[in-house]
Amino acid sequence: MTKQLHIALLGDSILDNQSYTKGEPDVATHLRQTLPNSAIVTLCAVDGSTTADLSPQITRVPSGASHIVVSMGGNDALLNSDLLNTPVTSTSEALSLFRARIGQFEIAYRGTIENILNLKRETSICTIYNGNLNPPEADHARMALMMFNDVILRCGFEKHLTIFDLRLICSEKADYANPIEPSGSGGLKIAKAIAGWLGVGEERASSHVRTG
Repeated sequence: MTKQLHIALLGDSILDNQSYTKGEPDVATHLRQTLPNSAIVTLCAVDGSTTADLSPQITRVPSGASHIVVSMGGNDALLNSDLLNTPVTSTSEALSLFRARIGQFEIAYRGTIENILNLKRETSICTIYNGNLNPPEADHARMALMMFNDVILRCGFEKHLTIFDLRLICSEKADYANPIEPSGSGGLKIAKAIAGWLGVGEERASSHVRTG
C-alpha cells in the first residue's frame, strides 16, 4: 500500500507568507493546488521565526507526515544586519566579526536540523534568497548572506539532504512582495520546486554533490 503524501512546512515567512501576498495564494495553498488531491500539506512555519524558535514547530509535525521542507536562517541574518554598518579598521577585523556571528548561527542551525532529522522523515532545506533590495544595500547583503548560506549548504551536503537554492528560484523582482518576503508568484515558484522534489509537475534538472 502506497503511503499518503503528507508534507510539513517548517520555518519562517518564506513558507508562511500569506500576510504578504495581497490576496494571492501563499506557498502552502499553491502547493496544495499543485499536488494530487490526496496529498496533505501542513503549515507549521511561523512568520518571524529564527533557528532558535523551531522547537514548537517540530513538535507540531503530524505523525503521518512523510516529507518535511525547512526554510530558516533569514531572520537570523536580519538580526545580524548590524554588522553591515559596524565600523572596523581592517578587512581582517570585519571578517573576525562575521566569523563569530556565523559560528553562533552554525551551532543553532545544525542543532535544529538534527532535531528535525530525528523525526526520520524525508527532509529538504532551503537557502536564504537575496531579496529585492536596492544597491548598494543589495550588494552588501548578498555578500554577507553567502556566509550564512555556506552553513546551510555544508549542512545539507553532509546530511545528504535535498537543497532548494532560493537564490535561483526567486530571481526576479516580481517574486517579492516587499524587499524580503515572497509574493504570490514567488510562492508559486517555491511550491513548484517542492512539487518537483516530490515527483509532481515539470521535470527539473538536478545537481548532485559527492561528499565521499
